[in-house]
This record gives sequence, structure tokens and C-alpha cells, in this order.
Amino acid sequence: MADRDGNGFLWFLAGLGVGAVVGVLYAPKSGDEMRNVIRSKAQEGSERARQSARRAREQAGEWVDRGNDVLNQQKERFRSAYEAGRQAYNETTAAGTEPQKNL
Repeated sequence: MADRDGNGFLWFLAGLGVGAVVGVLYAPKSGDEMRNVIRSKAQEGSERARQSARRAREQAGEWVDRGNDVLNQQKERFRSAYEAGRQAYNETTAAGTEPQKNL
């Protein structure tokens, strides 16, 4: 059993070595060229990520502004409704009649 496990590991190492040799022999570009390609792709990805983050910030800012506008409109509606109710109550109580209560 121990021979079989040791044999399998040796075959694994042999396959790893053969794969590395074949990869080096059939590589489409030299190491320097490949590093330059990888570097340029990484820079492109980084730039794309920055642009996406910038767009997300702008869109979030627009949503916040829109939300603040809606909130201010609702506050104003509530304030005007409150003032109208208060004025109606004051007019009713000033006339000497009690407001009718809905039961």
C-alpha cells in the first residue's frame, strides 16, 4: 500500500514537470511580453473599476438629492395641512360654536 501511494506521488510530480516544460515550449509570448500584457490588462481593469465607482457615486448623489426634494415637499404639504387645520379650528372656536366630533 505504501508503494502505491509513493508511486502516485512520483507520477504526479512527473506530470507536473512535463506540463511545465510543455507550457514553456508552447508559450505564445516571452516572459517580458506576457508581464507587459498582464500589467496593461490590470491597469485597464483598475481604470474600469474607478469609472464604475465614480458613476455609482454620482448616481447615489442624484438619489440623495431627489430624496431630499421629496422629503421637503412632504414636509411642506404636512405643514400647510397642519396650518389649514389649525386655522379652521381657530375660526370655529372664535365663532363660539364647538366643532362637531365624529364618533
